[in-house]
Amino acid sequence: MTQDRALDILKTGANVFLTGEPGAGKTYVINQYVAWLEAAGLHVAVTASTGIAATHIGGMTIHSWSGFGIKGELTPYDLDQIAGRERLVKRMKKAHVLVIDEISMLDGRGLDMVDQILRTVRQSSEPFGGIQVVCIGDFFQLPPVTRQGDIMVYAFESKAWQAMKPLICYLTEQHRQEDEMLLGLLGSIRRNEIEEEHYTLLQEQKEIAYEHIEPTRLYTHNADVDAVNAAELAKLPGGAKRYTMKGTGRKQLVEGLAKNCLSPESLILKEDAMVMCTKNNFEAGYVNGTLARVIRFDENMPVIETLDGREILIKPTSWELAEDKKILASIEQLPLRLAWAITVHKSQGMSLDAAEIDLSKAFVYGQGYVALSRVRSLEGMKIIGMHPNALQVDPKIVDQDKKFHMESESAEDAFIEMEDKEVLDMHERFVVAHGGKVPNDDEVGVVRSAGERIKAESTYAVTKDMLLEGKSVHDIAKARELTEMTIWSHIERLVEDGDLTAEDIKVLEPTDIDWSLAREVLDAAMDTHGVEKLKPIYEEAGEQYDYVLVRLARMQYQLEGKVKEAVF
Repeated sequence: MTQDRALDILKTGANVFLTGEPGAGKTYVINQYVAWLEAAGLHVAVTASTGIAATHIGGMTIHSWSGFGIKGELTPYDLDQIAGRERLVKRMKKAHVLVIDEISMLDGRGLDMVDQILRTVRQSSEPFGGIQVVCIGDFFQLPPVTRQGDIMVYAFESKAWQAMKPLICYLTEQHRQEDEMLLGLLGSIRRNEIEEEHYTLLQEQKEIAYEHIEPTRLYTHNADVDAVNAAELAKLPGGAKRYTMKGTGRKQLVEGLAKNCLSPESLILKEDAMVMCTKNNFEAGYVNGTLARVIRFDENMPVIETLDGREILIKPTSWELAEDKKILASIEQLPLRLAWAITVHKSQGMSLDAAEIDLSKAFVYGQGYVALSRVRSLEGMKIIGMHPNALQVDPKIVDQDKKFHMESESAEDAFIEMEDKEVLDMHERFVVAHGGKVPNDDEVGVVRSAGERIKAESTYAVTKDMLLEGKSVHDIAKARELTEMTIWSHIERLVEDGDLTAEDIKVLEPTDIDWSLAREVLDAAMDTHGVEKLKPIYEEAGEQYDYVLVRLARMQYQLEGKVKEAVF
């Protein structure tokens, strides 16, 4: 399912499970939806199953939001106590939509408790008290943490899940990995079809040698991570600088934010320290997971150099816990952490440029999959340890995933058969029923990162602006967390719509080949075969120019008015 189709389904007010492989764009879709809801005047509660995930999205844990905390079950007395807490009741009655991120890590009993609480507080027998519930996640990733002796129950096995009957939106586009071999490996893990060839492939990754880059090491245990980072920092000469986190708000909330922030409360840096950015800042040029090295300090603030040679001055930023746009607590720290090593658990949700992965102590389903899917390509992956069971996934999840695929296809088929007006009417009925008004596109703010909203622009307009600033396709793709092929598609669309001129795209011409000669060859191929399909042009030109260059030549050919009927 495409991102646009999933967004259309979400806007109908149906309960939804939004899923897909890492890099499919789940976070992008939910950010778009939250922005649309807020512009429509609806109240949305953004929560997550873990503190780290909640910090990423600028919300609170579902345990805190709903009030069940660390309880494993609810008695009638517990429900009465929760229903008597004015602050909890107020926010639950006000919410029109409940978002739960990283649903794979929420035990089914927890989801049942949320359902019980909302039915009680909202005095409704409908699932979750009648509000829309949007669950986000991928059950191939890390499973719920359960108490000793308890049987693990996935969220989809809960009574609440069966009662709310979510529509499945299974995103199938890929915006992180472009490496076909890596995608094939990850797909095989998801299908539980790991063969000897896959272990051979990973064995070959032990021989990877990095140039001009020190990869982050992923471990399954905190002790290994702490030991590596402390040892590497101690090796560096020179004085150290300490940056201490500041907090405002209720002590308990501040402590919760600090505990779950990827930046530590006390950050010690030296020149040449390996660091990782812990928050998205597209304007500054870094994202959560960007690797870099501290090269100097300007006015006591670190300047980092990214892997592609860019220098960025890092300034303190804030993480906030908000409810209905009111900030309850906030912390301020540099958006950095030492990055010689990090745990697989903390890496969930990140995209890494390069990683050394130690899975010799992998002990739960999903750890191997999460670790391998953090990296964008095999070129950036080195395996330094592998437990025989590290690539195993729960067979129960493999079977359930097949069902999710089929249910998603059924949901998409149903919407494809509808007229556009019928879908828009469903959007309007949902919003109006809650006292809102369907917003125009220019009224919708887009959430780029937790707590940071910007005025909406079409995805094509953003690409156009960055291109006209002189940025390369590679840089645009990296900054926007999209694939380069997606950016090329944007540029083609902009050319077709008359929003880019021949002069605008001249910057895309390659400098490592004779482009004028290439154009002669490719133009001749287009004279023969027309411009509708790329493959005949590629083959006619002797397969000496890759498809990206064929695309560029076709755009220039069209802009120069050379298009004519194909000769057969």
